[in-house]
Amino acid sequence: MNTHLLQQARVLNIDEQIELVEAIWDGIVSHGDAPSLTEAQKKELDHRLADYLVNPNDVVPWSEVKAAALAKIRQ
Repeated sequence: MNTHLLQQARVLNIDEQIELVEAIWDGIVSHGDAPSLTEAQKKELDHRLADYLVNPNDVVPWSEVKAAALAKIRQ
C-alpha cells in the first residue's frame, strides 16, 4: 500500500474522504473487478429481496439511508 497516498487521504475532511472512497469503489466496479459475494452475503441478499417482494412499500430511500449514515459518522 502506498502510505504517502494514505497520509494524503487522512488530511481530507470526512466528506472528502467519503467522496474519495466512493470514487475509488466506482472505479473498481467499472472495471468489473468487484469482489465476489460470500455465501452469507448471497443468502442475506436473497432474504432481503424476498422480504421486499412481500412488503414492497416497506422501504427507506437511499438518500435517507445515506444522510443518516453520514450524520452518525459526524457525531
